[in-house]
Amino acid sequence: MAGNLTRDEARERARLLKVDSYAVELDLTEGEERFESITTVRFTSTQPGASTFIDLAGAHIRAATLNGVDLDISDYDLERGRLPLPGLAEDNVLQIDADCAYMRTGEGLHRFVDPVDQNVYLHTQFETADAHRMYACFDQPDLKATFELTVLAPAEWEVVSNSAADAIEDLAEHQGRHGTLQASRRWHFPATPVMSTYITALVAGPYHKVTSEHDGIPLGIYCRASLAEHLDPENIFEVTRQGFDFFHRVFGVRYPFGKYDQLFVPEFNHGAMENAGCVTFVEDYVFRSRVTDATVQRRAETILHEMAHMWFGDLVTMRWWDDLWLNESFATYASVLAMAEATRWGPSAWTTFANLEKAWAYRQDQLPSTHPIAADMIDMDAVALNFDGITYAKGASVLKQLVAYVGLDNFLAGVRDYFQEHAWGNTTLADLLSALERTSGRDLSSWSKEWLETAWVNTLRPSFDVDDQGRFTRFEVLQEAPADYPTLRTHRLAIGLYSQVDGALTRVRRVELDVSGPRTAVAELLGEVRPDLVLINDDDLTYAKVRLDDRSLATLVDGGIATFTESLPRALSWTAAWDMTRDTEMAARDYVTLVAGGIHSISDISVVQTVLRQVKLTVQQFTAPEWRATGLDRLASALRSLVARAEPGSDHQLAYVNALAGVAVSPGDLAFVRGVLDGSAVPAGLTVDTDLRWTLTHAMVSGGEFGHAEIDAELARDATATGERSAAMCRAAIPTAEAKAAAWANIVGGELSNAVLRATVLGFGDPHHVDLLRPYQEKYFSEIGRIWKSWTADSAQTFAAGCYPALLIDQAVVDRTERYLHAQEPPHGLRRLLLEGADGISRALRAQARDAAAG
Repeated sequence: MAGNLTRDEARERARLLKVDSYAVELDLTEGEERFESITTVRFTSTQPGASTFIDLAGAHIRAATLNGVDLDISDYDLERGRLPLPGLAEDNVLQIDADCAYMRTGEGLHRFVDPVDQNVYLHTQFETADAHRMYACFDQPDLKATFELTVLAPAEWEVVSNSAADAIEDLAEHQGRHGTLQASRRWHFPATPVMSTYITALVAGPYHKVTSEHDGIPLGIYCRASLAEHLDPENIFEVTRQGFDFFHRVFGVRYPFGKYDQLFVPEFNHGAMENAGCVTFVEDYVFRSRVTDATVQRRAETILHEMAHMWFGDLVTMRWWDDLWLNESFATYASVLAMAEATRWGPSAWTTFANLEKAWAYRQDQLPSTHPIAADMIDMDAVALNFDGITYAKGASVLKQLVAYVGLDNFLAGVRDYFQEHAWGNTTLADLLSALERTSGRDLSSWSKEWLETAWVNTLRPSFDVDDQGRFTRFEVLQEAPADYPTLRTHRLAIGLYSQVDGALTRVRRVELDVSGPRTAVAELLGEVRPDLVLINDDDLTYAKVRLDDRSLATLVDGGIATFTESLPRALSWTAAWDMTRDTEMAARDYVTLVAGGIHSISDISVVQTVLRQVKLTVQQFTAPEWRATGLDRLASALRSLVARAEPGSDHQLAYVNALAGVAVSPGDLAFVRGVLDGSAVPAGLTVDTDLRWTLTHAMVSGGEFGHAEIDAELARDATATGERSAAMCRAAIPTAEAKAAAWANIVGGELSNAVLRATVLGFGDPHHVDLLRPYQEKYFSEIGRIWKSWTADSAQTFAAGCYPALLIDQAVVDRTERYLHAQEPPHGLRRLLLEGADGISRALRAQARDAAAG
């Protein structure tokens, strides 16, 4: 992280300074490597005579003045990205004239050249602290200011920022500082409302634009010109309108940033970013091939998530990154609530949340790097790794539990008060809890301590006795926590009893209650007949792992999971079975059997795709090595059958084909893949479009059937940025020592763009050829220290997590990791990723031993 600002430094700078305004002038016509950035900052100091510093990363500073006096630019610390500011006055004007660097890592001002037409596209990504890669600033969230931007750009470009441009001047013959002469335009963007540096933004290039309007708000959608034919603006506008109507109604404050642009930008590192009025999205959300409705739903959730940030994060902002969860958890919860109440995905919104977000949270919360939702972020390096399943998904799950505790109306009333009281300011967790306490009448201090200030996930089990007639004579809910994280929480939950009724697994009784402590008696169930399935946490009200008793698990494995009448209990049962498999309370081969026999019954396509990902991982990492080939064959056979029986042209058919490609290793399965790819045996209704062709090509490459010639031929068919990434992934997946060596050299060379790096790393770590990865265990530990120190944060994380020898499931890798940690004492962020990698191997070893015992 450029500069790695600490929390203590930020507090001191916030105590010392009040920033009024930034005026930033950029010249984007000066070349391919750098651009001119002139920044004028006006700020006051509470302590005249004191010193501080301003952030500016990777710059060539030509001149800097503070209150008209030249600063000594030789004091500029290039490595830390800091320029000292000595002798502050009460009122200060700072001007810095610099050349800054375009990035290829997705941080700062990222530059991309479209291979289709050679057009240049720029976009910014500043969260958490990369605004100072584009302009000099005090880059921390609690030093808000107004931002006025002037941009000189090629004449054919669109330029978009937080506010709408109020002046665009044509300059037919602009003479650049370095002698360039070209037709240009000067764009002026008036001062914004006060905002944090990390949500300022610039997007520029010959973007395709579609405009609309809703409720007085100008709307824009942008994508690269070469993707324009694939853009579906009406679907995006529809979700956008639904989101504005919903949030205006429940938040009680109108959208505060004027216009609202949504821009799909190339080589984006994340799903999206909530820049005020200028939201950027990964351009994978422009669907150039057919996708399932689950992917369209995921895009809609992302649109609503970023829109919720306009209020929670942009209008009211955390003071420091300890409260990052206040941004992300709230936006996640609010987006699913909006999906459920305002869009066509209402019936499935909370099912999808249970199966995707909560599964992510449960996994993250059981890693050695687990942390409280309200985390202790000592510096920016620590923050960079905190965009995780706890910050997003566990926090949102806990907010859902809080809503069950205080009531939705009281919760939303508190949120409205919070927005009105703290608009344009910075807050902490205490400010939100105070507002919710006032509207709900509940003391939330104990709730906060239990749920926000402690780590790990509780496990809930049913425990009961039955009499000769099969009726409950005792029923208790047992709550467990590990010794390292002993907190037993108070849960508001429901217990559902399900039995077969006319061939359908139907809920016959539901009890809602508070569970606390190690044992909670449920008197309401005494005398009830023991059902076929007991489901703790029915309706998914709380955040906890759930266990199934033997009869309930047998009901599911024997086919009962296919007969649920509702989607949510089915999804919760799948989650329970998956958790039990990960925790070795269910053998991996039994989970494979459950999936093979029950996945055909899942109507919710998002659940289908989640379960298919989980069962693939189960076969490849959790099954006993001697049973793995059998497991792969059994799963592939089930998928072949599902493809044959699927409705032609359906989402399920496409999901099954994609999943089959990921486990196709036998000659018969590869022959099936070949037939779909060459057109000789395409299932009825299946469209073999560009992205599916790459999926099938990758399967053939991984299976040893295709090589460079076939990859090059496919790239010739798809000579796009996505095609280049897909080709890079396929080349790295060729199952030869030579291909792995070439991929490794490309990865560690540090010359790949962020998107191509990710694709190459993904292909390199092909799970079907583990033996080819063994020589890279030691090479990884030789390179990781250098790479972590010299690469930017996102790229370093990609290497650290993606190239860790996680597929070498051997205690020796865990031991090697521990020796490295002891000898090198790496930085906190790298230590965390290494511990997570080793923990994954240890979990897989336990699962393999359990599976072998079952065999």
